[in-house]
Amino acid sequence: MNVNQQPPMASPYGQPQPGYGQPSYAPLGGGYPGPYGPYSGPATAYQPGAPQGYSTYASFPSKAVAANPVSDLSSPLDLGSARGPPPVSTNHAYSQYAQGDIQNGPPPMDHSMAQPAHRPPVSQPYSQGAMNLSGPHPSYPQQYRAQPSMQQMTNQMSGMQVGSGPLTSAGPGYAPPPSSKPPISAAYSAAAPPSYTQAPPPVSGTPSQPPSEPAAPQPYYDGPPPSQQQHFPSSAPPPSQPFPSSSPYSGPPPSSQPWAPAVSRQQSFPPGPPTPAQQTFPNSAPPPVSQASYSGPPPSSQPGPFPPTFAPPAQYPAPQPPSQPGPPPFHSGPPPQCPMPPPSMSQQQANHLPPGPMQQPPQPGMQGGYPPQQNGAFGQPRGPQPGYAGPQYPGQQNYGAGPAPTPAPTQKRLDPDSIPSPIQVIEDDRANKSSEPFTTGVKGQTPPLVTTNFQVKDQGNASPRFIRCTAYNIPCTADMAKQSQVPLAAVIKPLAMLPPDETRPYIVDHGEAGPIRCNRCKAYMCPYMQFIEGGRRFQCGFCSCVTDVPPHYFQHLDHTGKRVDCCDRPELSLGSYEFVATVDYCKNNKLPQPPSFIFFIDVSYNAVKSGMVNIVCQELKTLLDYLPRENPEADSVVRVGFVTYNKVLHFYNVKSSLAQPQMMVVSDVSDMFLPLLDGFLVDVNDSRMVIESLLDQIPEMFADTRETETVFGPVIQAGLEALKAADCAGKLFLFHSSLPIAEAPGKLKNREDKKLVGTDKEKSLFQPQSGFYSNLSKECVAQGCCVDLFLFPNQYVDVATLGVVPVSTGGSVYKYTYFQAEMDRERFLNDLRRDVQKPMGFDAVMRVRTSTGIRATDFFGSFFMSNTTDVELAGLDCDKTVAVEFRHDDKLSEDTGALMQCAVLYTSCSGQRRLRVHNMAVNCCSQLADLYRNCETDTIINFFSKYAYRSLLNTPTKTVRDTLVNQCAQILACYRKNCASPSSAGQVSHSHSPPLGQLILPECMKLLPVYLNCVLKSDVLQPGADVSVDDRAYLRQLLSSMDVSESHVFFYPRLLPLVKLDGGSLPMAVRNSEERLSKGGVYLLETGLYLFLWVGANAQQELLSNIFGTPTFSQIDPNMTSLPELDNPFSQRLREIIDSFRSQRSRYMKLMVVKQEDKAELIFKHFLCEDKSACGGASYVDFLCHMHKEIRQLLS
Repeated sequence: MNVNQQPPMASPYGQPQPGYGQPSYAPLGGGYPGPYGPYSGPATAYQPGAPQGYSTYASFPSKAVAANPVSDLSSPLDLGSARGPPPVSTNHAYSQYAQGDIQNGPPPMDHSMAQPAHRPPVSQPYSQGAMNLSGPHPSYPQQYRAQPSMQQMTNQMSGMQVGSGPLTSAGPGYAPPPSSKPPISAAYSAAAPPSYTQAPPPVSGTPSQPPSEPAAPQPYYDGPPPSQQQHFPSSAPPPSQPFPSSSPYSGPPPSSQPWAPAVSRQQSFPPGPPTPAQQTFPNSAPPPVSQASYSGPPPSSQPGPFPPTFAPPAQYPAPQPPSQPGPPPFHSGPPPQCPMPPPSMSQQQANHLPPGPMQQPPQPGMQGGYPPQQNGAFGQPRGPQPGYAGPQYPGQQNYGAGPAPTPAPTQKRLDPDSIPSPIQVIEDDRANKSSEPFTTGVKGQTPPLVTTNFQVKDQGNASPRFIRCTAYNIPCTADMAKQSQVPLAAVIKPLAMLPPDETRPYIVDHGEAGPIRCNRCKAYMCPYMQFIEGGRRFQCGFCSCVTDVPPHYFQHLDHTGKRVDCCDRPELSLGSYEFVATVDYCKNNKLPQPPSFIFFIDVSYNAVKSGMVNIVCQELKTLLDYLPRENPEADSVVRVGFVTYNKVLHFYNVKSSLAQPQMMVVSDVSDMFLPLLDGFLVDVNDSRMVIESLLDQIPEMFADTRETETVFGPVIQAGLEALKAADCAGKLFLFHSSLPIAEAPGKLKNREDKKLVGTDKEKSLFQPQSGFYSNLSKECVAQGCCVDLFLFPNQYVDVATLGVVPVSTGGSVYKYTYFQAEMDRERFLNDLRRDVQKPMGFDAVMRVRTSTGIRATDFFGSFFMSNTTDVELAGLDCDKTVAVEFRHDDKLSEDTGALMQCAVLYTSCSGQRRLRVHNMAVNCCSQLADLYRNCETDTIINFFSKYAYRSLLNTPTKTVRDTLVNQCAQILACYRKNCASPSSAGQVSHSHSPPLGQLILPECMKLLPVYLNCVLKSDVLQPGADVSVDDRAYLRQLLSSMDVSESHVFFYPRLLPLVKLDGGSLPMAVRNSEERLSKGGVYLLETGLYLFLWVGANAQQELLSNIFGTPTFSQIDPNMTSLPELDNPFSQRLREIIDSFRSQRSRYMKLMVVKQEDKAELIFKHFLCEDKSACGGASYVDFLCHMHKEIRQLLS
């Protein structure tokens, strides 16, 4: 649908905003010339008062973070009013414009920007006694408008309650310094009732909002349905109807006061190089490398310690505006009763509310009935910018020169650029850790983030590609672990694929004697075993038992006590390696047969009509040449078989001696059996002609079928019987389309009930309908029968039940809702090819051993457990992970640390029985500060999400969400209480610790709140009205075996501005918020399951021509799923980036083109996880305020 042929949806970009002309939009980084950087709205207005300052308090000397550009050692964010020392100005690059642009750094420089911006005379004077004079001072642009009267301020304050919380170091009226950032959009999707209402919502005089209606269903994860099934409203409110831009408020309210950082005296600021798109100003620091907030130490033009210009608090009285009372501290009482602002137009459209009584007359000073653009959802309307009117819209009066309309009084809003930025953390880690190889020889070393490209050198601990831990320095005692609430867990990916520049684990063959093991705990030989008595015995590092060395394995020791052949034996020098297993490790003491693949194709009416049957049959003819093999030069030894089914099963004899395949029908599905043995499982090369003949005939045989019913349970039973008869392990590929309602074992009924969502009975939607499939999965695991399920549903199919066998056997579920051959063929075929070809093991058993003091107590993933220690997997592929939780059962020693060994016994695709061993050693600590220095947030979030998603089976969703929030608050409160006091920070002792008005986050956990909020807002834990029960069950199962890199992008998608794409490097990502989008830009969003290409309505013609081959926005086809192959460098590089992203993920990401203000933009905005979600999820800013309130309650 052409966006120009329908009434436009409300959007922050939909109408000219008062006070701004329309600049020429130019891509960033100098891609195309233009007088200004792309416009994306105004920046936060500076409130009158003294500038942001430093507190003399700081946290302990480990790296803790400031949530704004000033602090290195701690992350204090001030949320309360107090008396304290005046602030100290920091280095800031000057910006001529108060509105931000999407550029990572200042706007393109012209000569006028070389001079410091004039400080408006109306700002308050302040003492410069403690100012840092090493660079230029920031300019504080203000709104050019009359100062609010005392009556206005009284009205503003009447809606607030002033709490009696402890004092903070920021004086009243202090606001964060302005930064070059676009504002948060005022247009959000409609929100559910507020989740958190502990502080007053923004004061407004507008009518309260009527209850919202649920949005119509639309699948987020499988693309839009066919046109006749679209659930979008056919019309939108016409643009002439005015709607105020303020958004309804849900989630924790914003703080009523900006946060001030406390800076420790010990900090030093390393220099930070500017990115290519930035320009460094004369005699000043380089600007921050990201337009998202710089939340680490600010770059300094001179390395070395920060000048010690701090003085005792008593020297500096805090100046205060004479007519403006200080904002109240963070409020923890009940909210005052005040009316809510009406929703914006896009909120009405999201809820399909008809225009009516909510229409407002145009406000004074508005054009076309639209209110002034807000600074985010809660900021004050923005006045004109000094010296900037900008080019005008046709027929628009010049708002830039005239007086701005007097804004309604509102609360001050926390600046999103002053809180920790995921983008900045990712970029800092890349800058610091991507250049040198990560060597694993140092115990307890925290690896680079999953978003950093790095090389690993195995020197005795397993690569982080195989094992990632939540903490690399674990508490010595259970009490300390309980106090911190930091989960002790490891996410293990035993068969992970390694990049080409890293060596695969070596295979060690000890012959008939088999691997060397400890006599007591059965741990395998590893670098942690200590050889004694001249090499004749070894002491186990796990249980300390002494074991004799077999004569064939004996070797002398050198002067350090190591074996002289240590470096020649992988098991003595590396963290990961494989042993060839002997017959003793095989089922029934018999070496295994090569595995088999059996393809089950649903040939019911829906499957045939969608085109799925034809696509599968055509693809299998070529795909059978790519069955998994260990030696690329040799033929695969995997045998194959074929079955079709609807309410009966058709088996095919494809024996090589036959001229044509033979069909055998089993109609008695209540007692499934295999009708043939010889000729069912065959070698591909021997029977190629017969197989190709069969695959050609299947679509023709069932082209005119009218059978709509299907079975499911008997299909898996048939595959299980076939593998039993062949006495081998293997994998079943099921291509299935509908709910199995035919009379047969495992028959299901439609139990989809949206009324249960949000109730205590909601958990039943995630549980299987009966125990049939659980029992069947147990049989499959015993035989080594792994099941991969490809679903093509047009309606409810009960994924929660159909997915039981795939999840329990180590298999995968793929889902293609509303499958359309022309739209979804590429995605399905790429998933199928990868699924067939990827390396995997069969009939696997995994056990995790630990040293004395801790033990593995819980496991998360796609597997089956018949006892408390062994993880059983019928199939284990290179994408599957198992998360393991550890608990103390004794005290640990700081001297020895803690050890874990993961051993996986499996059958390779060539039929060889092997043991893969991964070893990991971590440190132990008796100080909480050491624990908080060595955590990895991405792994913690992976573990928390798996724990939460599994809990949904037995616990109401609200309880699961509350548990997550509470544990996160306890982790941060423990740090605040025990690690952020002056004594632990090594500071000069004061009479009290930093005030509770400051939120102080540990350096390596400063992103815990934003990532946890993404988990809480995920469709599984907080679904919108348009997320189906099947989608939620599918995502819950999908996440259970995700590795850390995939869960990271799943919860916090990657958003790239497509600016200059020269060279091999990617453009720097921007934060996941609508305010970061420029109307003149094009952006690529990667979610791990989908790729979105968002096109701004004012994107440059040259940019559109380079990408789409058309110069006009209206001619872009929003239904395209692949970009045209154009002969220009920009197009080629963009397609390379997309291919690169797809190659990094286990699922093929379908490309969706989203035009600004098009109906599909609702889906795109759903993944902008720093904003409020349509279903009531809190924004990042609001959630951080809520977390701070929770922490203060715990500490008080």
